[in-house]
Parts: sequence; structure tokens; C-alpha cells
Amino acid sequence: MTMKTVLSIVAAAAVALLSTQSFAQDKARADVKAEAVKANKKHEMPAGEGAPAAPAAKVAKDGKAKEERAAVKADAATANKKHEMPAGDSTPAAKDGKSTKPRAEVKAETTDAAKKKQLTPAGEAAAPAAPAKK
Repeated sequence: MTMKTVLSIVAAAAVALLSTQSFAQDKARADVKAEAVKANKKHEMPAGEGAPAAPAAKVAKDGKAKEERAAVKADAATANKKHEMPAGDSTPAAKDGKSTKPRAEVKAETTDAAKKKQLTPAGEAAAPAAPAKK
């Protein structure tokens, strides 16, 4: 080996040794875990990088729900009968859940739109409408 190769290997080893020491943790794993347990008991855990957690359900300290399942279901049923239930993620459907047009009419409209190339390919967002000319 040449002197240049030997010196570059020695330099690389020195850099690797120094970099591992500079990134080493100050505390032992057991110390970090103990701090985490204490903070968790006091409910002082810092928020992570992810999205904020959903609000906790109504649960007593013993781990059981404050309200019985039957009571929750009854509340939901009465709210549903009064049409007070919040809308879900799906798009709103017709009142009875059925379309107002016959199947043949819908199929004809789709065929016409396909011929005019007005359909949006699957997985792509719809293009914004062009501004109307005056």
C-alpha cells in the first residue's frame, strides 16, 4: 500500500472514532426510562412529532367507562332519530339513499362524458373549471 492510502485509512478511522463519541448519549437508558415513567405518571409527557392525539374517552381512573354502553347507544339512537348526528366522512346521499335518476339515464350520461373526454382518470383530482368568457 502506498503512504497516501494508509494515511487516508488512519484519518477515516480517527473521524469515525470521534464522531461516535460526539453523538453518544449523556444518560444511560435506565435513567431515561425512569424519567419517562415519572413524567407519564404526572401527565407531563411532551408531545411527540406526530399529530396530536384524539381527546381521551370518558374513562374513570379504574379504567372503566363512566357511561354504560347501552346509555351511549340510546343517546346516539335518539340523536339519529332527530337528525342531529354529525355528518361522517362520506358524501351526503339522497334522503332514502337511492339516486333520483334511473340507471339507464346515468349510464347514458357517463357514456356521453366519456366520449367527450370529460371524465377524470382514476386517482387524479378534478381539474378546476375554466373561467367564463364575457
